[in-house]
Amino acid sequence: MEMLAAGGERPQLQLQLLWAVVVAGAVVAWCAVRALEWAWWRPRRLERELRSQGLRGTPYRSPAGDAPLSEQLNGEARSRTMPLGCHDVVPRAMPLFHQTMKEHGKVSITWFGPMPRVTITKPELVREVLSNKFGHFEKLKLGRFQRLLHNGLGSHEGEKWAKHRRIINPAFHLEKLKRMLPAFAACCTEMVDKWEGLAKTDEPYEVDVWPEMQSLTGDVISRAAFGSSYLEGKRIFQLQGEQIELAVMTMNKIHIPGYIHLPTKSNRRMKQIAAEIEGMLKRIIAKRESALKAGEASSDDLLGLLLESNMEQAKGNNGSNSGITIDDVIGECKLFYFAGMETTSVLLTWTMVVLSMHPEWQDRAREEVLHVFGNRAPDYDGLSRLRIVTMVLYEVLRLYTPLSALTRKTYKPMELGGVRYPAGVVLTLPLLCVHHDKDVWGPDADEFRPERFAEGISKASREAPAFFPFGWGPRICIGQNFALLEAKMGLSVILQRFSFELSPSYTHAPFLVGLLQPEHGAPVRLTRLH
Repeated sequence: MEMLAAGGERPQLQLQLLWAVVVAGAVVAWCAVRALEWAWWRPRRLERELRSQGLRGTPYRSPAGDAPLSEQLNGEARSRTMPLGCHDVVPRAMPLFHQTMKEHGKVSITWFGPMPRVTITKPELVREVLSNKFGHFEKLKLGRFQRLLHNGLGSHEGEKWAKHRRIINPAFHLEKLKRMLPAFAACCTEMVDKWEGLAKTDEPYEVDVWPEMQSLTGDVISRAAFGSSYLEGKRIFQLQGEQIELAVMTMNKIHIPGYIHLPTKSNRRMKQIAAEIEGMLKRIIAKRESALKAGEASSDDLLGLLLESNMEQAKGNNGSNSGITIDDVIGECKLFYFAGMETTSVLLTWTMVVLSMHPEWQDRAREEVLHVFGNRAPDYDGLSRLRIVTMVLYEVLRLYTPLSALTRKTYKPMELGGVRYPAGVVLTLPLLCVHHDKDVWGPDADEFRPERFAEGISKASREAPAFFPFGWGPRICIGQNFALLEAKMGLSVILQRFSFELSPSYTHAPFLVGLLQPEHGAPVRLTRLH
């Protein structure tokens, strides 16, 4: 009987094993089809659809896209420096886009992993994409990678974006920014006092202004964002700087599915930094919330204004789900650093470099600053009257645009500029290329000519407006007035106390590490003014 039972079980086990093999085979086949669809069939289908409409560009070869070619071209570009006084930075800063547009036209195809990436350079089309009236263009989602850097206003869409913008807007009203000017002035004065202490004599003294400007804008954003929690804010700024460097190293591999989850050394460190920053911010926010509720805290800094606006929003809607969460507040605080500190430090650094190359404009800007302020601390009314300084800053933003490109993705078929783009195409808006386009700015597009902004932004270019350093449309950078006020204050205080020229050791080498930075620093020679 036992033998009969055993004989009956064997076919059953064989049948179960057969089913397991069939199911496993089906799963493997399904995964293989999905992988082929992602890595080959879909990219080739999209490529055929774009090329059938006359678009040209680099061919699709592998799921790595143009990352290997980009790495090669970046290496070649970085092996060469630029002549002093030359502002034609696109070939060195964006070699892949420069070469592709040169070979295949301004509207050309490159590859971000298996996704086709089309450059859009006509100003009217850039404005149309960034205006995004019908929701056809959305920001490229980087998921967990994005959250490690920041999870603020810039990464949200739809109703969540509208809610965050509504709550954050009051913190950037002009009257609120005016109240932050004393913090701006204090940070700038501390920096130039330190420089004067190091100089000791009236002889020129050499300073690398790139780390100095990073430190200055880190101090400003720490005080402006966190007020009395300034020292804790400085630690966050240092960690965010390290996080940005790690993120740039990771960007070329982000197209590999699941790469951010692999336990690589840089991925582990990025997660550690994110956890440390979030822990510090939670403590600062909890303390501030308690103080605000008890009526014991000032709301003159960005964090206080944000929390106050959030509390009022929730109160006005009877405590319904109309405010934002603590995690949302943390995301916005991280974005304050990511956007507020880096952009202005790059702008001030390139402004000092460019004014060293063009001393006649340095003299004109200083003359204006001394005429308006003399030796007293700059104030808002005076800063708003600085016409030449504003022209200089605009021209530096054009030539050395900190954020060199913006990206959007089509989530449904969309016609733009006579081309029908299918869903799943990345549209790259290479702002740096637009700002150097001779068809838009004239044959002198690569020259430093601040006077082109003498009648404002709208009349500076042939195709106006074509100036996008802070983006465009409803998603234009909410902190642009903050950044420009800070830059005007910093430059004014420096011009009041010093003249400057490039050090003989300076090498002109703009390159992209997230933002457009000086690869070998920015050593200048400062001379105290009497």
